[in-house]
Amino acid sequence: MSEDNQIADDDWAAAMNEQAAADAAVAAAAQPADIFENLTGSAEAVGQPPGGFERILDIPVNITVELGRTKISIRNLLQLAHGSVVELDGLAGEPMDVLVNGTLIAQGEVVVVNDKFGIRLTDVITPQERIRKLNR
Repeated sequence: MSEDNQIADDDWAAAMNEQAAADAAVAAAAQPADIFENLTGSAEAVGQPPGGFERILDIPVNITVELGRTKISIRNLLQLAHGSVVELDGLAGEPMDVLVNGTLIAQGEVVVVNDKFGIRLTDVITPQERIRKLNR
């Protein structure tokens, strides 16, 4: 039986050595690496995107055009059927909000071009105005 214990001890020692090697590899991988280019370089020309900015230009965002909002009870929600009318807080002819990923960026009016709806931007919110709204 001592030979079986010796084999078990050898297996245990081998497993401990494998674990120590794996822990060392994880610790080495956890060190920060310089894999991203520094985008805070020198000042760029006015109106030009900073260096490396082109990399994010193809990232998709969700644009929402909001006609208006309303609150209704669950009872009234369950009673909605084909042809039901839901009253919104927006007024006819009032500019509609344009949101990008849920953030208001502009207002505009509805246009129809070749039987498709679109929106003509009439007022674009500046970054300074967006920050001012966040502070309210």
